[in-house]
Amino acid sequence: MSKVLMNTDKGQLTIDLFDNDAPKTVDNFLKLVKEGFYDGLSFHRVINGFMAQGGCPNTREGSRGIPGTGGPGYSIDCEINSNKHVAGSLSMAHAGKDTGGSQFFLVHAPQPHLDGVHTVFGKTEDMQILLSITNGTKINSVSLLK
Repeated sequence: MSKVLMNTDKGQLTIDLFDNDAPKTVDNFLKLVKEGFYDGLSFHRVINGFMAQGGCPNTREGSRGIPGTGGPGYSIDCEINSNKHVAGSLSMAHAGKDTGGSQFFLVHAPQPHLDGVHTVFGKTEDMQILLSITNGTKINSVSLLK
């Protein structure tokens, strides 16, 4: 199981990735991590009690795009699996089936209506940090731990 460390303005999130359950999604996420894609981006959509969404390049300082509308320039297929959207789950955001790319969200509480719709590809236990994230919280860096 791969593991990443997401360093934010609010603290650090250690995230376990589900390599076996969503291999292409995890590979894509790790590719972007290694490229530094997420470094300097901000969480652009946070709904208390629901989730925190980030990974849009239009949140980078100096970007002219609309936050929430950007991606890496390609899309990946959904990898729906048996993992549920429980508190701390990391899932791929998309605008419809097979349109994911770089945007992700971490859920604050169970969200069963998302099960079977979005690809769950990881989980954090750092709920205090996750729940402290607000709109505009910066992702300073994401790095591979193992």
